[in-house]
Amino acid sequence: MFSDEYNASAIAAKAKITMLENNPAGYFAASVLAGAYIGFGILLIFTIGSMLGNQPYTKIIMGASFGIALSLVVIAGAELFTGNNFIMASGVVKKTIRVMDVIKLWCICYAGNWVGAVLLSLAFYGAQGPSGSTGQYIAASAAAKMGLSPLVLFLRGVLCNILVCLAAWCGFRCKSDSGKLIMIFWCLFAFITCGFEHSIANMTLLTVSLLAPFNAAVSVWGYIYNLTFVTLGNIVGAVIFLAVPYGMMTRETKIK
Repeated sequence: MFSDEYNASAIAAKAKITMLENNPAGYFAASVLAGAYIGFGILLIFTIGSMLGNQPYTKIIMGASFGIALSLVVIAGAELFTGNNFIMASGVVKKTIRVMDVIKLWCICYAGNWVGAVLLSLAFYGAQGPSGSTGQYIAASAAAKMGLSPLVLFLRGVLCNILVCLAAWCGFRCKSDSGKLIMIFWCLFAFITCGFEHSIANMTLLTVSLLAPFNAAVSVWGYIYNLTFVTLGNIVGAVIFLAVPYGMMTRETKIK
C-alpha cells in the first residue's frame, strides 16, 4: 500500500540531488523562486487581513486565500524547503540518497528561499505596500510571532509542516493537477486558519515587519529566534510524522 507513490517520492529526492550537483545555479534559482512564491501568498493574505480587521471570520478568509502560495510552487515549479523535508527524508528511508546529501540540499534550498523572500519583501516595501493598516497589521502579527515561547513555536512548526507535506504527499497520490490543487487548498486552509507556523512564509512576513516596524516589538533577534524554532519544528513534522511512518508502511518494497 502506497508503495508506488512513496517510491516516486524517493526517486524525486534523487533527481533533486542530481540537479543540485549538475546545475547548482539552476537549483538555487528554483529555491529563490519558491521563497518569492510563498511570499506572494503571505502578502496577499495579510493585505486581506488588514482590510477585515479583527472580525471572527478574518482567519478563515485568510486561510482560504493562501492556496496560491503552494499552488505556484507545485504548478509553476520551484524548490521549497518545507516540502523537501518530506521528499528528501523519503529518499533516505528508501536509500536512494545519503543523509549528507540531504543536509547539503536543505541548506542551499533554505538559503535560496530566504533570498527570494527578502527580495520580494524589499520590492513590496519599495512599492509602499506595507503602508497604513497593511503595514500595521503585518508588524503586529510579526511581533506576536516573535513573542511566542520556543515550545509553542516548535509545536506550531511541527503541525504546520505535517499539513504542508501532506499536500506534497497527496501530489504523488493525485492523478491530475486539479486534484493536487484541491488538496493544496485544504491543507493550507487548515494551517493558516489554525495559526500554525511555516518557516519560509515567516521569512517574508518578518522581513517586511523589520522594514516597516510601525512601533511594534520586532527585532532582528526576534526574527532569528522565530525562524530557528519554527524551522526545527517543520523538519520534525515532515520527517518523524510523515516520511518515517509512510516509509514503514512501504518497507517491503525496494527501489531497483
